[in-house]
Amino acid sequence: MSNLKEILFAQLASDGLTNLVEELQNKYKPKKGRRFHHNNITYEISRPGIKENFIEFEISSKIPEDELDSSKDMKSYFQEIKKIVTKGKEKPVSIEMENIVWDSKKDTEKEREYVKLLYQYPLDDLYDNKEVISRFKKIKATNDLSSLPDIPGAYTLQGKLVLAMVKEKIMGLARDNVTNLVNANKEVKAAMGS
Repeated sequence: MSNLKEILFAQLASDGLTNLVEELQNKYKPKKGRRFHHNNITYEISRPGIKENFIEFEISSKIPEDELDSSKDMKSYFQEIKKIVTKGKEKPVSIEMENIVWDSKKDTEKEREYVKLLYQYPLDDLYDNKEVISRFKKIKATNDLSSLPDIPGAYTLQGKLVLAMVKEKIMGLARDNVTNLVNANKEVKAAMGS
């Protein structure tokens, strides 16, 4: 059973990832659900979950099968993406090539190969106590609460600051991870002549 901290952190992480999905759908071409399309590749950001005191979420991108000649090329594409994303600052805890069967009209099935990256972050790494104190002092000195969102479930200023930081941190981490994956796809497509 989840404790209050896990419930609140999961809610704010979910809000942060939903805001990021909307941001990326506005920046690129929106698709249904939590997906967007860029440079002939569909990307998706999952909803977050809590697992053993970690927030975790997945970011995936479709392998551009129509630009590759064979299943061997798809596996090579995946391996090259894997090499690049593991060099990034934030490394995924798992990287898988997943086959997804998709049925948009309930009468045809389409198989798609995806690169699926799983990221996990310890709950306590999603905020910084020194920054909470610093922001708290600034708000108290200026009595300006406009930078602080209304967060249901948080009744103290410090609690709201922590939860706001969780949302900001998850959005920033996920944005960096998506950017890394978009750049990896661009690099691999160019190298493979797609």
